[in-house]
Amino acid sequence: MAQVEKEIRWLSTAEAARRLGVTPRTLYRLIDEGALPAYKLGRVIRLQLAEVDAFIERARIAPGSLEHLYPDAKTDN
Repeated sequence: MAQVEKEIRWLSTAEAARRLGVTPRTLYRLIDEGALPAYKLGRVIRLQLAEVDAFIERARIAPGSLEHLYPDAKTDN
């Protein structure tokens, strides 16, 4: 049985930055640091939609993991 190939949905850097809610400069930093895969196709850089969405999912914050960022609420009774 033949394997069905899934069509790749490509995003420009501007589209990817908008989807992530970051500036293009931040996007390029994420790519350069290896946190987000990107591809040079000719003279342009493209990102795969599925990989951008996977990056977003990996960035999800687990409940209860930010307690160190806010002070304990203390009551004086």
